[in-house]
Amino acid sequence: MHRQRRITTTALAAVASVALAAPAAADEGGVSFWLPGIFGSLAAAPQQPGFSLTSIYYHTTVTAGDNVARAREIGAGRLPVTVAASVEASLSSKADIAIVIPSYTFATPVLGGQATIALMTIAGRNTTAIDARLDAAVLAGPFAVSGSRFYGISETDTGVGDLYPQFFLRWNAGVNNYMTYITGDIPVGSYDPTSIANLGIGHGAVDGGFGYTYFNPATGREFSAVAGLTYNFKNPDTQYRNGVDFHVDWGASQFLTKQLQVGLVGYLYQQLSCDSGSGDRVGCFESRVMSVGAQVGTIVPMGEIQGYLNLKAYKEFESENRPEGWNVWLTLALTPAAAPPPTATPSRRLALK
Repeated sequence: MHRQRRITTTALAAVASVALAAPAAADEGGVSFWLPGIFGSLAAAPQQPGFSLTSIYYHTTVTAGDNVARAREIGAGRLPVTVAASVEASLSSKADIAIVIPSYTFATPVLGGQATIALMTIAGRNTTAIDARLDAAVLAGPFAVSGSRFYGISETDTGVGDLYPQFFLRWNAGVNNYMTYITGDIPVGSYDPTSIANLGIGHGAVDGGFGYTYFNPATGREFSAVAGLTYNFKNPDTQYRNGVDFHVDWGASQFLTKQLQVGLVGYLYQQLSCDSGSGDRVGCFESRVMSVGAQVGTIVPMGEIQGYLNLKAYKEFESENRPEGWNVWLTLALTPAAAPPPTATPSRRLALK
């Protein structure tokens, strides 16, 4: 029973140990480096030493009102600032992303804890559309109108995103587990500053934080929370710098059997400081969003490999200067199976008597 719980912890920890940037979701145009919900149950629990592979299918559908839609258009150069006040617009976006995260957990302790390194890559498709009404406030250039003009923009980006190196340290003390992490963005993915749909974010970022997991193998109950801060570098194409972001991801679950887990998930994302830079033409534009959801997971024994399949879904609310909607995660984590306990030899069994 205890060994089975250890295997469960290892598999779930591989799912929960990844950090991720948003494929395209206030920050510049409502797009942030951090993708809320990437951490989940057993985020700080120990992992099995060796190579692991986590694959995630991520789908999100979001909408936003006038403020985010106008910011996205202005940032892409579709509207001059003088016209922005004369626009009423709405934004809708949908993304289907494949995420691959190979990682390696060291057997040798580092600072008394367990170290893991990982590199995340993403690929997929992001489609964003803006419907707007331009009123006759400015009668100049291509935006000259008489009365009102309705127009729509729809763009799709299909390709690969940025690279995200990651480093984790975890410590275990009975039912209490602790973690610290650092990750960042290497902006090499698909990005066009004149587009309203991108898979990359066009600038570097550094994110770090701390996590805690309570897990009692005897009862099968657990609770996890991870909090972090993001520092964004200036976008060299737009001269826009996102403010500092704060985020908390959490998960709570109950193991109904040795293989089946159900629970709740949620997150809070809050921008702490204003956007800035010479390319900031929308002002402070601090963003916020909250979400709650549900999860279900199952252990899949595969011999020397331990598989874990997890499905979780979030519904967002209380958004400000950021799109709001829902998202679904389907995750398969493959980790080394925990080694069975050593079997006593005949001589040792005799000695034990």
